[in-house]
Amino acid sequence: MAQRFKRLAVYCGSSNHVHERYFAAAAAMGRLLAERDIGLVFGGGRVGLMGAVADAALQGGGEVYGVIPHKLQDLELGHTGCTELFVVDSMHARKMMMATLSDGFIALPGGWGTLEELFEMTTWAQLNYHRKPIGALNLDGYYDPLFAWVDRAVADHFIRPLHQGLIVSESTPQALLDAMNAQVIPDLSTWIDNP
Repeated sequence: MAQRFKRLAVYCGSSNHVHERYFAAAAAMGRLLAERDIGLVFGGGRVGLMGAVADAALQGGGEVYGVIPHKLQDLELGHTGCTELFVVDSMHARKMMMATLSDGFIALPGGWGTLEELFEMTTWAQLNYHRKPIGALNLDGYYDPLFAWVDRAVADHFIRPLHQGLIVSESTPQALLDAMNAQVIPDLSTWIDNP
């Protein structure tokens, strides 16, 4: 199957205090994107997994597009090595620009912000505001509790079975990109009037 991505957004943690295996996974994702000639779109920070994925993509010769709000840039957290760094007015503007620049969305392990971005893009896909693939790198079962919640939400009829697979999950960057490349987002008209 031909590759369908020109650029992918990667959401991930900004903490420098996480286990080294998370940094290694972020770097592996950045290297893989560069190897596959897929541009990286990320939150523009130089710290945590954000910095690791960007550094690895740049070292591999990849294009890297950062999007950071003024407030965070003013704290000197912006990554100065990006192919292009966009400084925007708000978190809302950041998320919209990242969505616009990207052909799909990946969540690496992260915290509140990562989940917020992952859920927003998933909700937008459900409603067909975009038809772009969404994936979670489930390193060492990090996202197992999230997918257990999805199963419960489906069982309790808060999420339709058709949307149970809106987020594809794999434990390695290679498998995740391949699964996302094959992902199909359900059409709004096939479910909006049906249970």
